[in-house]
Amino acid sequence: MSDHEQKPGNRLREELPAEVPPAEAPAADAPAGQQPGLTGRQRLVKGLWPPRVTRAQLIVALLLFGLGFGLAVQVASNSDGDSALRGARQEDLVRILDELDDRTQRLEDEKQGLEKQRDELENSSDQAEEARRQTVEKERQLGILAGTVAAQGPGITMTIEDTEGTVQANMLLDAIQELRAAGAEAIQVNGVRVVAGTYLADSGKSVSVDGNKINAPYRFKVIGKPQDLEPALNIPGGVVQTLEKEHATVTVERSSKIVVDALRAVKRPDYARSSSQ
Repeated sequence: MSDHEQKPGNRLREELPAEVPPAEAPAADAPAGQQPGLTGRQRLVKGLWPPRVTRAQLIVALLLFGLGFGLAVQVASNSDGDSALRGARQEDLVRILDELDDRTQRLEDEKQGLEKQRDELENSSDQAEEARRQTVEKERQLGILAGTVAAQGPGITMTIEDTEGTVQANMLLDAIQELRAAGAEAIQVNGVRVVAGTYLADSGKSVSVDGNKINAPYRFKVIGKPQDLEPALNIPGGVVQTLEKEHATVTVERSSKIVVDALRAVKRPDYARSSSQ
């Protein structure tokens, strides 16, 4: 059969363009915008990289970094402060603990004394008379602290021999502060009464206390509980060890009666007045 004799239907099919295969539809369960054909691992990597850091995340990261840095510095500081205790002997550590216990007990006793005064004022039938009695007692106590009245009681005498002139004012000031922390109620150094406003300064190879020049040996007369005062001076790295490193000789003696009789003149304040007037 010739070409002209082919069936009309066949000729029409030949003249039509070739059929275009239909495009494959995306998987129904693939999320929008997700490239087809990726495995789960590839999609996870593509979602994590490159990282997308928001401003809020950056601020939180900086705050966490600052907090971590601060904690690291604090831990390092505590480690340096504890290094001296780690190297201390067992008896020294026991002595330090005893000193801390004694200070805690003194604070507790003071608290109980104040509570007792409050209860006496609340329960006394004659509150005015009780208030006057407590006022007189408080005035006497403040006079001792201010150095305007003499005082006596148990305590210690500390003598510092300084033949080489190496003891400085700051070392004596450390001794005064340590004694106060241990519960000293009255202190006298070479005839000069030590009060709250006392200052010390170097004066050549000697020391001046409130402008009064004193020379070695430096003799401290201290009223307080001897069982607290002496150990406070002998703690590791404390007053006695520091002075001995400067080739000074320190002796501490306990006594059942110490007399502190150096007095301060009563000074009337220029501006402050009692609020009860």
